[in-house]
Amino acid sequence: MAGDEPLVSGMAGRYATALFELAHESNAVDAVKTDLERFDTLVAENPDLNRLVRSPVFSTAEQLDAVSAVLARAGIGGLAAQFLKLVTTNRRLFAARDMIRGYRELVAKHKGEATAEITVAEQLKDEHVTALKGALKTISGKDVALNIKVDPTIIGGLVVKLGSRMVDTSLRTKLNAIRHAMKEAR
Repeated sequence: MAGDEPLVSGMAGRYATALFELAHESNAVDAVKTDLERFDTLVAENPDLNRLVRSPVFSTAEQLDAVSAVLARAGIGGLAAQFLKLVTTNRRLFAARDMIRGYRELVAKHKGEATAEITVAEQLKDEHVTALKGALKTISGKDVALNIKVDPTIIGGLVVKLGSRMVDTSLRTKLNAIRHAMKEAR
């Protein structure tokens, strides 16, 4: 049946599901989510750490030493740290961000939340995030967790993906539409 299909799939999905089940049994779902999101942010913001995570050139020992140091410095411990070290030991660190995304989706489903992927040109202010969450809650009827990515190439506006729906109000898309219309008018 369609309802019995796993929420996340593939290797990253299996790891995320196993971690979620373990965190749920340990009553640590939110703590693990917080730690994983902190690690995900570090990887996204640090090009050297991103290269370490994604590159197969580094040995398992090198990756494990570096990840252990990053986790200790960031104050990430417990189940999340154990999980990230296991992923590193199993040579699956390259998929850690996908695993974190899958874990986020499982937590959202568990809490009855929807997850929206938001792309903006620059970081949003807190009041804008709150307004966006309120608007999306009105539309979806659920609490909405936001996964916000900053992409300066969209120039302005935002792109919102909520479930199967997508709204693109980016300035880049509007400029492309104008360019296309002007080519048609020639």
